[in-house]
Amino acid sequence: MKIKNVRESSIPTDVVTLAEAKLHCRVDHDLEDAMFTRLLGVARRQCEQISGWAFTTRTLVSKLDHWPNDGCMELLYPPLQSVTSIVYIDAAGGSHTVSLSDYIVDTHSIPGKVLLKNNASWPGESLQVGNAITITYVAGFGIATAVPDVYKQAMLLTIGHLYENRESIVVLQGVSAIQVPQAVEWLLLTDRVY
Repeated sequence: MKIKNVRESSIPTDVVTLAEAKLHCRVDHDLEDAMFTRLLGVARRQCEQISGWAFTTRTLVSKLDHWPNDGCMELLYPPLQSVTSIVYIDAAGGSHTVSLSDYIVDTHSIPGKVLLKNNASWPGESLQVGNAITITYVAGFGIATAVPDVYKQAMLLTIGHLYENRESIVVLQGVSAIQVPQAVEWLLLTDRVY
């Protein structure tokens, strides 16, 4: 079962530095540093969204409504480093943690997985309606220098695109309007996870 909703519970570091972004855009002043700082976060998030990868290490939280029938949970935004906890809420509102002795964390597969051990089963209590299971896990390539260059370049292209084209429609020579294309999707789709 693929997990569908994920939120960050920790703030990741940026993959590209402010200096790298400004150099890429050929900007040698500090007047727009606040905008560049904002673009760093936007570009990372957009590139991660398109590629399906977590670039730098952070803690993620996913929710499920019910236990997977096949005993397997695929966690979004690889590479998976570890699972911190699996907590569920029963129908009476009680919170319980699944024992580590009941599951295996597969950090080698892409995406990473949580698998039931042989002869183990998910808890049998009735679950609360909606978002009953919370999986907290750590994902990402590690530090910024461990992120593959293809993703750094995609981020730089995204930053440059957003810096130069501050609107989605550009009027050329006052006559025709064109939509500005995103130039990074082909880089990110190279080994897209999903």
